[in-house]
Amino acid sequence: MVYFSGKVVYFLSIMKIIHKITFILLIIGGLNWLMVGGADLFYGQQFDIVQWLFGAWPLVVSLIYVLVGLSAVYQACTHPKICTVCSK
Repeated sequence: MVYFSGKVVYFLSIMKIIHKITFILLIIGGLNWLMVGGADLFYGQQFDIVQWLFGAWPLVVSLIYVLVGLSAVYQACTHPKICTVCSK
């Protein structure tokens, strides 16, 4: 039986939370790009759901895009190492 110290368990739980948050942000970003491309392709106009929801706050829109981009980088770099987190 393996016993972990409190710090290791805390670190692993933080990494699991980060993994889930970045995965959710990637889903949101992917759906947003699907809507942008699909609306442009089928209706000739772009529909950006992030801009639609938060357009009154340009800084928030930019922050969301940066977080989605950073989530993609994080997932691309770490997912092969921590993909067991998804199955738990």
